[in-house]
Amino acid sequence: MTSIGVALTIFLCLFIGALLGMRLRAVIPQHQLDTETRDLIKLGVGLIGTMSALVLGLLVASTKGAYDTEKSELAQLAGNVILLDRVLAHYGPESADTRAALRTTVEAMTGIGSGNRLEQLGQATSVHGEVVFDKLQDLAPHTDRQRDLLAEAKSLTIGLGQTRWLLFAQSGTSISTPFLVIVVFWLTVLYVSFGLFAPRNATAFVTLLISAASVAGAMFLILDLDHPFTGIMQISDTPLRNALKVMGN
Repeated sequence: MTSIGVALTIFLCLFIGALLGMRLRAVIPQHQLDTETRDLIKLGVGLIGTMSALVLGLLVASTKGAYDTEKSELAQLAGNVILLDRVLAHYGPESADTRAALRTTVEAMTGIGSGNRLEQLGQATSVHGEVVFDKLQDLAPHTDRQRDLLAEAKSLTIGLGQTRWLLFAQSGTSISTPFLVIVVFWLTVLYVSFGLFAPRNATAFVTLLISAASVAGAMFLILDLDHPFTGIMQISDTPLRNALKVMGN
């Protein structure tokens, strides 16, 4: 299910929970909602609210940290691509085919907004990246300078492959389904309590509706950040496109 689908499901759970609370208020005998019982419910709900806030804060920090890390890795990848291209340019005209293969690899990795970013990233890693390394193996240096440049190019190519595979391996979600279900359950319990004590008027209804939408929106941000290559807030491929502009010069 997409991040939007999960967020909509969470919104429905929260809002239905609030409506259930309003319904329970009409069913539960009034003597069971005396002052002492209300205070006890508020204490329990306060504890659940505190735990939910802590968990949501940890989720935001975790997903934002992972998003920033992968964004930094992509920028580093683009910088190393430019460096590798310049090393090959200094090697001599014999590296022209290798530089062309490198450009093809980078082109295959661009297009984050096209919807098949993960397929492109994996394809570039398994196919085009190996072509670049194979072409480096075919180069025959004639001078010490070329031997040094070729060794540096091979080292950079291996580093690029490691970074590409790392980005591909990090593409999965880091939020487990049971963990998410428990958090949504806590939030639903909160909204049941909100509905239990909410007055039956339009203002209370709209307030619960907007607050449920706000919480679902926050969960959407967390889930979307957890998919940096396929979500709405995708990591931009601008560093790779900028690299393409200077490659081959």
